[in-house]
Amino acid sequence: MERTIDCMGMACPLPVINAKKAIEAFTEDGTLHIKVDNETAVQNLTRLGEHNGFKVASTQDGEKAFTVTMTVTAGEGKATSVPAEALSCPVPTGNGRVVVLSADTMGTGDEKLGKKLMKAFIFALTSQDEIPAKVICYNSGARLTTVDADTIKDLKTLEAAGTTVMTCGTCLDFYGLKEQLQVGIVSNMYDIVEAQMSASLVIRP
Repeated sequence: MERTIDCMGMACPLPVINAKKAIEAFTEDGTLHIKVDNETAVQNLTRLGEHNGFKVASTQDGEKAFTVTMTVTAGEGKATSVPAEALSCPVPTGNGRVVVLSADTMGTGDEKLGKKLMKAFIFALTSQDEIPAKVICYNSGARLTTVDADTIKDLKTLEAAGTTVMTCGTCLDFYGLKEQLQVGIVSNMYDIVEAQMSASLVIRP
């Protein structure tokens, strides 16, 4: 059995989490290739494989392209464990600030005014000297990455400049918006907590 998963562009610790899921899907001994774009992911994946007793090797395929190869033993894969050090995620380059958008409105009071303020806030983020490392959207904030054209445009501007935009997958499912995601990645509560815990500053408008 041989499988390749593409984790290029994924923020830490997603490559490790996706590799764990892939390992546990092995029904027989085989080889798993994981493609990533940074050395931190290579190191964390190596720790994951070695911790579970797998033979691990890595190659550099380009300036920002690496392949980690694990020889997976079925059965062991079913009980894959992740050592804490394999989830080591450095504070993002830049200012390490995280913006949390827990609603599609800003402040309390009139809803129309709140939506207008939120759009203005996100637009203002694009013009700052230092953009946030991550923008996290959950609860009704999930609408900002799916159905609101104005905010999607500005969030795409931030993403193109290096900001990681994350939207809660449970929230997308709850509001029936998962198929409408237009910017960033689908995230989960583990990633949301980890991003805030490792941030130098968390901003909630």
